[in-house]
Amino acid sequence: MKGVILHGGHGTRLRPLTHTGPKQLLPIANKPMSQYCIESLKDAGITDIAIIIGGTGSSKVQEYYGAGERFGVKFTYIHQDYPLGIAHAISLCHQFVGNEKFIVFLGDNILERSILEYKEKFEKSDMDASILLCEVDNPTRFGIADVKDGMITKIMEKPKDPPTNLAVTGIYFLTPIIFDIISRLKPSWRNELEITEALQMLLEERNKITYNTVTDYWKDTGTSEDIIHANKFILDHSKPYFYGKKEEHVTLDGNVMVGENSLIKKGAKIIGPVIIGKNCIIHPDTKIGPNASVGDDSIIAKCEIVDSIIMSGCNIDGYFKIKDSIIAFNCILTSKKTENQSFLLGEGTKISL
Repeated sequence: MKGVILHGGHGTRLRPLTHTGPKQLLPIANKPMSQYCIESLKDAGITDIAIIIGGTGSSKVQEYYGAGERFGVKFTYIHQDYPLGIAHAISLCHQFVGNEKFIVFLGDNILERSILEYKEKFEKSDMDASILLCEVDNPTRFGIADVKDGMITKIMEKPKDPPTNLAVTGIYFLTPIIFDIISRLKPSWRNELEITEALQMLLEERNKITYNTVTDYWKDTGTSEDIIHANKFILDHSKPYFYGKKEEHVTLDGNVMVGENSLIKKGAKIIGPVIIGKNCIIHPDTKIGPNASVGDDSIIAKCEIVDSIIMSGCNIDGYFKIKDSIIAFNCILTSKKTENQSFLLGEGTKISL
């Protein structure tokens, strides 16, 4: 069985974070969110993976992941020139997939549980498709499935009056039959080929779509709030380590992860869960955490950082509190103000308050 990761789209809801690159490369706990998808597929024994790329900064995907050796897999890159929908992206994989069953993973989905059990169950079945569902509090945000006796009975895209709260996650187990279905789809009002419409057509014609309900953690990281929430969850469930250096009178409390060559200076406080990358300097009078990520090569001085993601190469200096923020790569932020601040900053932003 092969795997497909969708890595395209414009990520408009996450601007300015996505002005310079795809949202799937935004880090959660210092690791691109799409890397969690790759690890899920690999853990299920799937090492032949196509990555569908397109949109702003798509070349960065190939630069980061390469041919796949570093991750123990093999990547094939397929270009989607225009964002014409998930079903369209899947259709581009026909030659790659051949006659095999395959798994599609949306690159911005974070799933706690292993998909191995679902994969093995689908391999043994005669179903045309199987999808993972998850109960959600806000079903109008998602594609929704209606179910009966272990089978899907209807699939709808973001209905105004959803019949259930079972959201269609971005993880699909499919057979090559789907390619014929997609070839007969008409674009939606968004001028996209919708995967929910493809699955509904498959359901109406063959009635062989089953499902599994995810009861562990699942997050579609479509908004900055979703990313911060996923960051907290992964930090909470990571094992602590310390490969850096620390001076005397440093406070390390809770689940703390510090990378190589990072220096925690005298008087700094790190309150877990927190991850600090490689080659960072955390100056005195600085407090980081809880629920904070600091990327590689960052310098943090005198401030407090809580419930936030600071990406690599940032320089932050000032007696103020940063909360519920995402600060992208290579930002410079200084402040003489002492009040709480929340930021959503694109790559390379420079601010002096």
